[in-house]
Amino acid sequence: MRLPFPDLLATRNGRLTAFSLLYVTEGIPLGFTATAIATQMRRQGLTPVEIGAFVGSLYLPWAFKWIAGPFVDTITFPRFGRRRTWIVGMQVLMILTLLAALPVGYKTSVHLLFWNFNLFTLLILLHNTFCATQDVAIDALAVGVLKEHERGMANGFMFGGATLGQAIGGSGALFLAAIMPFKLTYFFVAGSIGLITLLVALPLREPEIAPRVRAAGSALKAIGGELSAFVGETWQTFSQSRAALIGLLYALVPTGAYALGLALQSNLAVELGLNDSKVGQLNLWSTILGALGCIAGGWLSDRFGRRKTLATFLFLTAVPTVWLALAMLHAPWIHAIPPDAPNRPIPPAGLVQTFWIACLVYSVFQGLYYGVQSALFMDITNPRVAATQFTAYMAMLNLVISYTAFWQGHAITRWGYPTTLGLDAGLGMFGIALLPFLIVRKKAAGEAVAAIPPGGAIPEGVSP
Repeated sequence: MRLPFPDLLATRNGRLTAFSLLYVTEGIPLGFTATAIATQMRRQGLTPVEIGAFVGSLYLPWAFKWIAGPFVDTITFPRFGRRRTWIVGMQVLMILTLLAALPVGYKTSVHLLFWNFNLFTLLILLHNTFCATQDVAIDALAVGVLKEHERGMANGFMFGGATLGQAIGGSGALFLAAIMPFKLTYFFVAGSIGLITLLVALPLREPEIAPRVRAAGSALKAIGGELSAFVGETWQTFSQSRAALIGLLYALVPTGAYALGLALQSNLAVELGLNDSKVGQLNLWSTILGALGCIAGGWLSDRFGRRKTLATFLFLTAVPTVWLALAMLHAPWIHAIPPDAPNRPIPPAGLVQTFWIACLVYSVFQGLYYGVQSALFMDITNPRVAATQFTAYMAMLNLVISYTAFWQGHAITRWGYPTTLGLDAGLGMFGIALLPFLIVRKKAAGEAVAAIPPGGAIPEGVSP
């Protein structure tokens, strides 16, 4: 089916527009689930343990999205568009799983709490799995249609689109929740994704390409072979140099503080009395400052060196984290207090102000180190297998975010906020200790760049 819309992939500006808007649909689910829904969960009395488990599960599909590559590459429908099929299909499934989660409550009664919560989490996990698979297909399409000289700018626009999507799904939904029942925001989010599907994804006119040559056998056998090749090639790549192995260890340990960017922030915002509109404002400004910090961090690292700037920015993420921990000890506001608890204390105005400032300052430092960290991974990556190795590094970083959200939910319940914040800041320094061993490999002039992985996808942040 071809809709009567301009062929966006035919022109440079059209391609930049198309991929930035497609990336908006990647940011919307994360903003909506990790910020808006997590905030509502706390308002309804779910514990930090449950919310931490929920937010941690959101990142699991992104840690293992490389598995989708062989499926996207092998199972194709050329008549509808080799990549377009997957993009449109995944966006439709994202909408359907979101609407399926709408009638499922996080908490209805003591007897149904466990099963309802787990069913809801499963549906949102599927929603994010389809979103991560969509990312693989979008990146694979970008490999095929973007000109070499426009890929750098295209990746910048794509990152900007994802950031805008997070603001739409997080801040946008919370702003609407201030004037309407939160359940209605599901239609807003689904409609935002559907609008891009209708106006951008469906009208895409994907260029015809030669059919993929596959060895004799079933598609399932081909997929298994490609997955096996990916794992084998990745391990071989990491075992070839000390920097690559240390880079893998670095990607598996906490790097910088995380708490003020995960579920702890949503929990605490509700407990300190911020309404949905205020939480939306906090999320919006945090997103903007983080994006600006990412750009500034990349520029500073080019000027003063990767490891030096990265170590500085990682350390600085601990500063607002420890500052908030000390303020909470002084308040005192130690343990999580359910929003509906009888005779709950009124949060001190000074603590609320400290919370706002700490979150905003943290967003700047997080953005600064995120850009530098991605650049450092590119520096230590072997150009012959760049996409494979870099994809593995990015997957491990997402795995760290997932397990961090899990343990922090339990830590808040057992030890309270100040201790959890202190642990978060301390553990985040492990990455700094490994930086001196990440010796950047000098690349020879004219050396090849960016091999395409089995899935054909550009890893996030990579400019081939």
